[in-house]
Amino acid sequence: MRVVLKGIHKVKKRLANGDINIHYYAWRGGPAIHAKPGTPEFVHAYNEAHSSIRQPRAGTLMTIIAEYKASPEFTQLAKDTRRAYLNYIKLIEEEFGDLPLAALADRRVRGEFKSWRDKFAQTPRKADYAWTTLARIMSFAKDRGTIATNPCEKGGRLYAADRTDKFWGESEIADLLSIASSEIKLALVLALWTGQRQGDLLRLPWSSYDGSHLRLRQSKGGRRITMPAGAPLKVLLDGTERRSPLVLTNSYGRPWTSDGFRTSWSKTCARAGIVGLTFHDLRGSAVVRLALAEATVPQIATFTGHSLKDVEAILDAHYLGRDIQLAEAAVLKLEKRTKL
Repeated sequence: MRVVLKGIHKVKKRLANGDINIHYYAWRGGPAIHAKPGTPEFVHAYNEAHSSIRQPRAGTLMTIIAEYKASPEFTQLAKDTRRAYLNYIKLIEEEFGDLPLAALADRRVRGEFKSWRDKFAQTPRKADYAWTTLARIMSFAKDRGTIATNPCEKGGRLYAADRTDKFWGESEIADLLSIASSEIKLALVLALWTGQRQGDLLRLPWSSYDGSHLRLRQSKGGRRITMPAGAPLKVLLDGTERRSPLVLTNSYGRPWTSDGFRTSWSKTCARAGIVGLTFHDLRGSAVVRLALAEATVPQIATFTGHSLKDVEAILDAHYLGRDIQLAEAAVLKLEKRTKL
């Protein structure tokens, strides 16, 4: 019977005489396996390597981390979210893996955690993500009754971003459309006419489009959205070849990965000379376009899935005070109602 060993890492090396040698490792970065593949000796060496992996010592933070990674709270997260969390969990393991659980009851441990977070202060987003991950693990442990208090509650943030003033104007949209591939054009128009997040659009299936409306469930918050497909979007969708179960695909007809799409989008923006704007900024731009079309705040929120508060913040922070089209529309309405 053939035994399937997961995680085996193979590295090909060319010798001086031109021959190719293949070296096997128990995992990427793990110990080499010198036995011949397919032999009992190979399987034994593989098992030995994996048994040598450090097991969490009872009564340490490592045990909480192991429980968290095995819990539905972690395993049911989106794939990209889990991958991001694992990067920061590794940092936590390296720094605090052997910390006794009893130490978490000492009020001074919060200061230790804060000092660790502040090591990343030069990259505030990294510092905040590291702290958030640690706080999530502590919250999990408190909820399970492993610890009495969460020493990472209300830790504050080092990074503050405000992109409410980042807006795709008609000129930027035209510049991008003039040089973009058909795949990027579809992503742009879809974002402008739906106001949805990149991740939700990359996962949007053709089954969500019935020829007149789009239906989706937002990954953040789980809100279900139904929206009519505006004429420009409908024309583009109806004329797009369905090469995949998903609407957005790359030039090979395959679904985009998040990294692959981000790279292609960035390259297209660079070629168009667009600087300082992201794909996510199209979400706020969709809000503004709706406002310019005289849609009300509740109508915009229903369409894009924003909260009423977020729609108001986007409009109030930048666009309503400075957009001449809105000002002109307001004056025209006033002129129709009064002669003075």
